[in-house]
Amino acid sequence: MEDLLKLKGKNVVIMGVANERSLAWGVAQSLYQAGANLIFTYRLERSFGKLTKLLKENDYPAELVVQCDVNNDDSIKDAFQQIGEKVGTIHGIVHSVAFANAEDLKGDFINTSRSGYAFAQDTSSYSLIAVAREAKPFMTEGGSIVTMSYLGAEKAVRGYNVMGVAKAALESSVKYLSTDLGKDNIRVNAISAGAIRTLAAKGVGSFNEILHKVEETAPLKRNVTKEEVGDMTIAMLSHLSRGVTGEIIYVDAGYNIIG
Repeated sequence: MEDLLKLKGKNVVIMGVANERSLAWGVAQSLYQAGANLIFTYRLERSFGKLTKLLKENDYPAELVVQCDVNNDDSIKDAFQQIGEKVGTIHGIVHSVAFANAEDLKGDFINTSRSGYAFAQDTSSYSLIAVAREAKPFMTEGGSIVTMSYLGAEKAVRGYNVMGVAKAALESSVKYLSTDLGKDNIRVNAISAGAIRTLAAKGVGSFNEILHKVEETAPLKRNVTKEEVGDMTIAMLSHLSRGVTGEIIYVDAGYNIIG
């Protein structure tokens, strides 16, 4: 299987590990098993502390751990310059970064503030564009960029509100970026993960209801795990998916196909 994946020794940047429940952490665990070299970014010092603790507890090495504020172009540029200087070539990026103000996830969507709307878009969608732009000079051997989305990008999910709109923009960005970067053999795809108990999920008021509904109605009659999302992500980063770009891949026990 390792030969099919062809990820052994490849340099992959992981963005967005908040704690052990993070989708990004599930991806990191799968990538370690595949033999990849991992570079991590973090935004705040508390995230750095949690990340380094996780790495130590699991005895996982990191090629580099670098600060990167995705709301700041200079910070993104500096981060990828550091990464490029350290590893030379970047083969993959996992963009698992999204945020909206708590007040904009409560109540009616119509009451979303202008500043809250802009912040959610900037953090959750535009950041992928900025990251791709700064990473491109170091993806000289081609590669794969994978971001994380959710069904709320396609359908109205109660309580997801402004984040759903940001994820819709993210999925559209995936398609436009794939057309720009395809000539450089860089693929861009999104994983639309099912409901998983992450830190971000706590902000969605209807989350527990969603979990129960998925168990009742999804074809597999269960929710998915971060490990399952991680395994599909490494498939999308690997040689196995070399002919796939601009796609939204659902890892949600089939829930998205139910009317």
